[in-house]
Amino acid sequence: MTIISSLRRTKPSRSRVSTYRFTHLPTYQTGFTLIELLIVLALISILAGIGMAQYKSSVTFAKESVLKQDLFRMRDAIDQYYADKNQYPATIDALVSDGYMRKIPEDPFTRSTSTWQTVPAEPDPNNPTAEAGVYDVKSGSDLTALDGTKYAEW
Repeated sequence: MTIISSLRRTKPSRSRVSTYRFTHLPTYQTGFTLIELLIVLALISILAGIGMAQYKSSVTFAKESVLKQDLFRMRDAIDQYYADKNQYPATIDALVSDGYMRKIPEDPFTRSTSTWQTVPAEPDPNNPTAEAGVYDVKSGSDLTALDGTKYAEW
């Protein structure tokens, strides 16, 4: 028992160890260097640029999807009008007034309902005096799609 008690006496106390340990270490300042901050800012700006490009292309893709859907609906209404009345509507507004559509959709690229381009139907050889009517509808936008085609050609 005396050996254990003598070892305890020779062992330094905790307060001496902790003060000795931290007083002889070199002091460093905490924080970031200018190079580290510049690297972080460069990475953030690169990621933000990539995100903005992706966002713009997804917005354009969504507008293209809306345009395709609107063209499909209007062309379907024209076909239904022709099947019911055996003639094409005189204007697009006739589709709304006769109840084939609730309203003329807005072109997502021109943001207007009045810019739709109509394609006239071929004249009827059996009735040459009859008005030709609207055979097809196209977008009035002169922009180019993501696949390289013009929206006016859809």
